[in-house]
Amino acid sequence: MMDQLVRTALACSVAVCLALDSGSSARGDDWPQWMGPRRDGVWREAGLVAAIPAAGLPVTWRVPVKGGYAGPAVADGRVYLMDYDRPAGDVANSPNDRTELVGRERVLCLDTATGKLLWTHEYDCPYAISYASGPRCTPTVSGGKVYTLGAEGNLACLEAETGRVLWARDFKRDYQAPTPIWGFCGHPLVEDDLLICLVGGPGSVAVAFDKETGQERWRALTASESGYCPPTIIAQGGTRQLMIWDADKLNALEPATGRVLWSQPLKPMYGMSIMAPQVADTPAGRVLFASGIGGVGALFRLAADGSAPGLLWQVEQKTGVSCANSTPFIAGDTLYGCDCQTGMLTAVDLTTGERRWETLEPTTGGERRSKHGTAFLVREAPPGDGTRTWIFSETGDLILARLTPEKYEELGRMKLLEPTNECFGREVVWSHPAFAGRSIFARNDRELVCVSAAAR
Repeated sequence: MMDQLVRTALACSVAVCLALDSGSSARGDDWPQWMGPRRDGVWREAGLVAAIPAAGLPVTWRVPVKGGYAGPAVADGRVYLMDYDRPAGDVANSPNDRTELVGRERVLCLDTATGKLLWTHEYDCPYAISYASGPRCTPTVSGGKVYTLGAEGNLACLEAETGRVLWARDFKRDYQAPTPIWGFCGHPLVEDDLLICLVGGPGSVAVAFDKETGQERWRALTASESGYCPPTIIAQGGTRQLMIWDADKLNALEPATGRVLWSQPLKPMYGMSIMAPQVADTPAGRVLFASGIGGVGALFRLAADGSAPGLLWQVEQKTGVSCANSTPFIAGDTLYGCDCQTGMLTAVDLTTGERRWETLEPTTGGERRSKHGTAFLVREAPPGDGTRTWIFSETGDLILARLTPEKYEELGRMKLLEPTNECFGREVVWSHPAFAGRSIFARNDRELVCVSAAAR
């Protein structure tokens, strides 16, 4: 009897630890927010294909959607996606000019197995932003609710099953927050009983809302611009720290209160703080990497007591990697990411900042360097070797590759979607996929597709 009680207690303890580690109540095969259940870009399901066959992975379904950069979220048998329905008007993609459009932002809920539309929530939303195809933020699903943030700052909490609006906020109205030239882009983060958002305005770069009621719980920070980086939680010094990277500085906050723990100057060009800071344990200690356009980026050593970090090395013309549109990852002693200056997927020695290799194959696929060549990277977790990486290229290709410090090795690719947008004179698709139920869900400005990656 005693042995049984011990086994039960151990099982419960393990379950609690796993729940605390995940930071989400979602099932292991869900992808309920940007970058997955733990917001770390790791696909933890087993039973996946060893390679993409020449004929491609089987397509489960395709459904029409409207424009947008927002990726899908998958939870509890449903897919959630935001798009923009504009009856007229052309999108003129200029980094310096805003396009004024009249249209409606929509939240779509579809059946995971069939792609059948289950419900739609929509509202009028005039645009005055650059690259105005549609919303930027992936929905965040938690506790039977869907949290959505549109390109013009419309935040909503919806009932996941029905789409009924439970509460809503307007960042421009409530916080006098100007719409950034590329729209509101910081994917909302659920942390305990809070929904944390990148807002903007005086003293309110970051705002935490009660996730049940929408009431403000705290606000923090002032900056020249809010930036575009999603709120990110890291573990450091025995505590959880909230990383908010605005246009001027990298900040660590106490998640429950918004109290600023430390700030580190890090100012990319054009206010383009975009990628989520990445942390890793190394022989030199726990480190943090962040970078952006203009060759701005650095590796910091995090202090054991949770105080301000120390600089290890900075990104330079021929060292490091200037990630912007997509978030890199660290595996072992190597940093892998897409350099916005060269357009190449680049492997960097984490200790020295020296580049180990770089290639255009998984980004633009061309022979010439192209600014902002983009690919979205998601690693497999064990039982794989941790280097198998699923890549969604701006060309619309889905790629399975092995990334090691020595080389880039493809394990197959397929054309998943046609690029339907434009950047620097080339056609692109810039939207982060979801990986759930041994399937991949990806969108462009015309359709959402689901393909199976289950081993057979």
